[in-house]
Amino acid sequence: MKQKITPVIEYVAESATACLVTMVQGNILAVTLSHLIIASQTGVIAGAVAAIALFVSRTGKRWLVSAVLGAATAIVDYFMHPGMFGTAATEAIVTGIAAGLLSYIAGSLVRYFRKRTVTPG
Repeated sequence: MKQKITPVIEYVAESATACLVTMVQGNILAVTLSHLIIASQTGVIAGAVAAIALFVSRTGKRWLVSAVLGAATAIVDYFMHPGMFGTAATEAIVTGIAAGLLSYIAGSLVRYFRKRTVTPG
């Protein structure tokens, strides 16, 4: 059960974090309760969509997982709230790219540290 829930929590956290940081344009001191609520909603929906899509496709390729999460985050972010900068879709695209990169980096680091801590049997 833990192996099924952990990726979903990871996707939600990565999507919400990317959304929050992009929404305040990197100024973490500008985060308000409203920002947290919007980012949480985006993260939950995008994380769930990505988890379902990845479960159905049964893929474990790190780059594909990151691409799916990035695309889901961009689409959900676009519909959740108006962009704060650029055109209507600019913020959503930046958020999706950030979520994809964050997912790829976090997943790669987790995989790297798991390999290092595994002791031969």
